[in-house]
Amino acid sequence: MYYYRLMCQAFLVILFPFVLQAQKEPVDLEMVQKIKHEGLRNSSIRDISFHLTDVIGPRLSGSTNLTRAYEWTSQQMEEWGLENVEIAPWGEFGRGWDNTKFYAAMTEPYYQSLIGVPRAWTRGTGGLVSGSPVLVDIQSEEDFDQYRGQLQGKVVVTPVTSEPSLSFNPLASRYSDEDLERIAELPEVRGPNYGDVAGGGRSDWAERRAFNQMLNAFFEEEGVAAVLRPSGTFGAVRSGGSRLSEGQEPGIAQVDMTFEHYARIVRLLEAGIDVSIDLEVENRFLDDDTKGYNVLAEIPGTDRRLRDEVVLIGGHLDSWHVGTGANDNAAGVAIMMEVMRILKELEVEPRRTIRIGLWGAEEQGLFGSRGYISEHYYDQETGKKEDYDKLSAYFNIDNGSGRLRGIWLMGNDEARPIFEDLLEPFHDLGATTATLRNAGSTDHVAFDRAGLPGFNMMQDRLDYGRGYHTNMDTFERMELGDMMQAAVVMASIVYHVAQRDERIPRKVFNP
Repeated sequence: MYYYRLMCQAFLVILFPFVLQAQKEPVDLEMVQKIKHEGLRNSSIRDISFHLTDVIGPRLSGSTNLTRAYEWTSQQMEEWGLENVEIAPWGEFGRGWDNTKFYAAMTEPYYQSLIGVPRAWTRGTGGLVSGSPVLVDIQSEEDFDQYRGQLQGKVVVTPVTSEPSLSFNPLASRYSDEDLERIAELPEVRGPNYGDVAGGGRSDWAERRAFNQMLNAFFEEEGVAAVLRPSGTFGAVRSGGSRLSEGQEPGIAQVDMTFEHYARIVRLLEAGIDVSIDLEVENRFLDDDTKGYNVLAEIPGTDRRLRDEVVLIGGHLDSWHVGTGANDNAAGVAIMMEVMRILKELEVEPRRTIRIGLWGAEEQGLFGSRGYISEHYYDQETGKKEDYDKLSAYFNIDNGSGRLRGIWLMGNDEARPIFEDLLEPFHDLGATTATLRNAGSTDHVAFDRAGLPGFNMMQDRLDYGRGYHTNMDTFERMELGDMMQAAVVMASIVYHVAQRDERIPRKVFNP
């Protein structure tokens, strides 16, 4: 018996490495090499990025430029030979909006051009407005009466309630090895909203929003010409806007202005010094087509058993109107389009279909990806759709143009060893980390909430947080070399997921 046990133990020692090898995710290193060669030596990243930003410009949801982006991206992917290219409606969006003219300057006590941008979906000024702005300090409903009848045709400013603080942080940064180890190992517990404001913070926010709505209604009744607002520092202006639902009329012109220029006007007025400004805002509303759209294209699967299953990649095509939406999210779109170009150029024949979705209206609430999911996979009211079990995984990029460092797995334990193995050939390029942590606030969340394997790719943030939604989000802020790396890593992951015998495992779904 002793010798029998000894022989069994020796057999297991010999067999154990082979058991481990059998459990390891298969990686086609020859294909990895081909992808690296094509993506790093023949990249189209710069051309795609230039066209999406400088040529097309900002891509506000419902705008003329976003329509141009639909047309160009679909045409480009058709030229590459992708199949089933489609500009597909996802539902009703509302009235479109283009800003056609903006001019702002302080003319007294001296001339100074002012850096600002009109908020989306607000009205114009109806021509040039010149004169002294009015400093309005309304903190409660009781304060309305002291300004009633005094604001007709005026430009309104409000007191400065905060000051920008000096920052000693670097302008841009990358994840260190220690950062990645911490992210990979330490658990992070978040609620179902993945970082949304909750509890008392949401209550305070709701109260402020309700009061601001009352304030805007008062300005409307008084016939105010425009309202200036402080937003951003160091010459950067961050702006947004609220889309118009059916039958809703636009509000008075609102202009977001860099803090330094806005605060100067307020200080002069508070000191009793006469200030005059010139302001002109001209906008155009688009009512011919109020639908929203996604752009879709694919490389069809070839395996008789698996070709109806889909590996889906994407990012949102829309942006805000302030800069040219470079890092938010032309970068993600360019990377994912480059993934499709690389795979098509290599003439891959994936077992599963590889599909790209360029989503609309992410900035207004993930509407494009949510609409696609409702049509094909899962609807909140009717439940699972026919294709629910045909999605292997969805991969998203929407954190700028930084190097890809890994993947946020959204708590999907079973998927972790798969992606650890798929990332291994790219450790030398900095892609090392498969973490169970959540990442929120972009299109993969819509898939995850429907019980589908939706993942966001982990990237170096660089200066993304400082620039997104601002006039500084332009081509110059894009790190093209990092984007080439991201496309190569992503192309390999997508290819190997499409070749697997099984779909990517799913978490337990509790609708």
